[in-house]
Amino acid sequence: MDRHARLSPDRIKDARKRIDPVFLDSHVLRSERLGFPLFAKDETDNPIRSFKGRGTGYFLADLVDDGTPLVTASAGNFGQGLAYNAARSGRSLVVFASHNASPLKITAMRRFGAEVVLAGDDFDEAKTAARIYAGERDLLFVEDGASAAIAEGAGTIAAELTEAIDDIDAVFIPLGNGALAAGTGCWLRAKSPRTKVIAVAAKGAPCMALSFKAGEAIPTDDARTIADGIAVRIPVPSAIDWLADTIDDVVLVDDDQILDAMRFAHETWDRIVEPAGAAGIAGILAQASTLKGRRIATLLCGANLTDRQIKAWLPSAIGGGGSRSA
Repeated sequence: MDRHARLSPDRIKDARKRIDPVFLDSHVLRSERLGFPLFAKDETDNPIRSFKGRGTGYFLADLVDDGTPLVTASAGNFGQGLAYNAARSGRSLVVFASHNASPLKITAMRRFGAEVVLAGDDFDEAKTAARIYAGERDLLFVEDGASAAIAEGAGTIAAELTEAIDDIDAVFIPLGNGALAAGTGCWLRAKSPRTKVIAVAAKGAPCMALSFKAGEAIPTDDARTIADGIAVRIPVPSAIDWLADTIDDVVLVDDDQILDAMRFAHETWDRIVEPAGAAGIAGILAQASTLKGRRIATLLCGANLTDRQIKAWLPSAIGGGGSRSA
């Protein structure tokens, strides 16, 4: 992938025409609980229960249709999105996931048609194995955060948000590999430049925050957080380049703050959201005292939790009819 390719709001418009409609036009939830208007795009009510169907859908729609098998690495949600869309386009897919990946997400990736190979002790080790596997077999390696189309597909969320809500002062976006934050920021820079774009990373996985501030990729030795979807320790250089032009700041939240955010989503909207998907709310809660009088938005971007995780992290949800595990 060309790390110097620029993201385009026109291509975000195009993506809205080419992504499977099942992933588009997600609901906007609202709350005044914090003393200011808070809006949340709910990306959990679709076949893969995350936003990843958007970027992977546009990536495949934009790809030359030569039938080349695909290889990727994923903590689970990206792999589900790529598997769902690959199956629709008739392509085979091998997903590498770490030995510590969520069993629920592994099962879901296989259910959507992917072959799943377990390798390494974390996401980045699985990615290294995937890259080697693809190179040895001359297959197409798909890297989340390295493709403009993936970021632009994710940016369709922001396009929908600005249609639904006027005068947004700030949007808080979970930050993993960077495609979501970059795509969101690309659209907002062009269509709502007054809106601040705040990316939210896990304190235990700070490589993207460090890289954004340094202006270059800064890897870390480990990524220790319950938020597996944003547990990155080796940044994608292209994503760092895009973030320099598309976001205003990165804030860090710890696991306790993420858990508080998950509980907030359940208590406020009866939504069960996985840790990475609640990172935006965690950032908002951490800065709530400074946001009075402003209109704030975020995303609920993943809902793939095992029953064991729900019991441990959201015990009030057990038997309450709000379970969103698959």
